[in-house]
Amino acid sequence: MTPLPLEGVRVVDLCVVWAGPFATMLLSDLGAEVVKVENPFVWQPITRATLASPPKAMGGWPPMMTAQMPGGVAGDAPWNYSPTFVGLFRNKRSFTTDLLRPEGMDVLLRLVAVSDVVYENNATGTLEKLGITYEWLREANPNIIFVRVPAYGSTGPYQDARALGVHLEAVMGHTLLRGYADSDASSNSAIYSGDYFAGVHGALATMTALWHRDRTGEGQLVEVAQAEVASAMFTQAMMDYTLNGVTHEAGGNSDVHGQFPCGVYPTKSPGTPADGGDRWLAIHIEDDERWRAFVEALGSPEWGSDPRFATNDGRAANHAELDNLIAAATRERDDYDLFHLLQKAGISAAPVLEASRMFDDPHFRHRNLFQAMQIKGTAQPYEYVAPFWQFSETPATPRRAPVTFGEDNEYVYREVLGVSDEEYARYEAMGFIATRYDESIA
Repeated sequence: MTPLPLEGVRVVDLCVVWAGPFATMLLSDLGAEVVKVENPFVWQPITRATLASPPKAMGGWPPMMTAQMPGGVAGDAPWNYSPTFVGLFRNKRSFTTDLLRPEGMDVLLRLVAVSDVVYENNATGTLEKLGITYEWLREANPNIIFVRVPAYGSTGPYQDARALGVHLEAVMGHTLLRGYADSDASSNSAIYSGDYFAGVHGALATMTALWHRDRTGEGQLVEVAQAEVASAMFTQAMMDYTLNGVTHEAGGNSDVHGQFPCGVYPTKSPGTPADGGDRWLAIHIEDDERWRAFVEALGSPEWGSDPRFATNDGRAANHAELDNLIAAATRERDDYDLFHLLQKAGISAAPVLEASRMFDDPHFRHRNLFQAMQIKGTAQPYEYVAPFWQFSETPATPRRAPVTFGEDNEYVYREVLGVSDEEYARYEAMGFIATRYDESIA
């Protein structure tokens, strides 16, 4: 079988939360051996789960935290089954050590010596406090590639600011542009799309650095500021302001190119937004010809022949009224039936799927988007999202289920680092080698 593109590449994963783990997952899908470094004595919020265990005042795990865990229960190791974690840690390895102690730093340095890439997305200054710098890594491996993906970069007035995706999106202006024109920006839901942008850019930067190293023998320090790559989400607004002095505002679901109608319209719903039972269809009319096809597909309602709607300029001037008319026409139709009807007529349309409905979508099924994997410690396999690309010669598939805490301690310590039995026993006695968090972690 043809080797995967990154087979033979080892990545040391010092990442947290989402932007970093998403990037290293992409690398692992392509064949890289990604080794997640974890500390039994330090809880990283959100990275493996929101909580290691609920405070006594909560009276146990609330349903909202366990709904997506196997069987709907947290179990005695909830950090292995949190949706946030399992969605990002297929095809990876996990080993444990304590980077707050000199012996643990020595373990890390030994791992770096036999690796190709170190990848991190911590807040600026976090690794420096531990003594982890590019220069320190190069002492162990002169050709190491060090990829850093901080929120705002390691220089400038925002360098020390802490951030999750929602914060950097607000700083970059995305929160003001995403939403409805009649709603305050504070009412927006959090989508964290900046994490995905940072992950994709970081993974590409890593592969570019590997390409460069394979040809020159030189490693390098790479920095990708999450906020900077997040600006790609609203390039049109930046360009319009720079070139034309036009300041964009929230436009709801309207087309950035000014084509009408473009929106999300209600369809026949078995429930309400409160229970996730509402149904919607996204529809985009790109020109006058498709407008006429759209009207015909809906059965030629009387308003479809209104001369005000015959041209895009007219539809733009009367878009609020038009949206209400379309909504009235779609409200009692099945979203999938209408989706197929409009697609057949050449109209861009697609149902807006609540997450659980994706499992029944025939297209996703045909593309094998979901594949069964059994996480260590669970009683049965569950379906998880598989790699979203397909290669004919080097299939990217879930080779390993999302990794449990410390699952690969034996492999990393004994095979990769080559520690002796005596060393291994010493690390165990120090608490470095573990498959559970220390009791001090609440």
